[in-house]
Amino acid sequence: MKRDRILIKKELVPYYFHILLGGELFDLAVSYNETHNFFTLAVKKSGETICAGEPLIYGMPLFGDVYTAGKHPAVTIVPFDESGNSDRVTFEALGETVFLTVDNAGGERIG
Repeated sequence: MKRDRILIKKELVPYYFHILLGGELFDLAVSYNETHNFFTLAVKKSGETICAGEPLIYGMPLFGDVYTAGKHPAVTIVPFDESGNSDRVTFEALGETVFLTVDNAGGERIG
């Protein structure tokens, strides 16, 4: 089953972009730690920092430990590989087989 994806342009990292999630506008900043080969997200809403340095961990919903209703996106976002070829969010895999998948309807579990 195909899901919506948030496409990360890893060749631009570090960078930020605006995105509509759950009917609300957010600013996402993407960073990459080259030494340890992992990505992080910072999230702002209406200029307020909601989360800084959220690691992209394969199969784990973003903001799970810090989620606050009304502040964070009202959708579930999970780094996931629908092809089953990768089980880590590395520079090589992100945007190739691993994507930030979005569950807009709270339906079938991702992962």
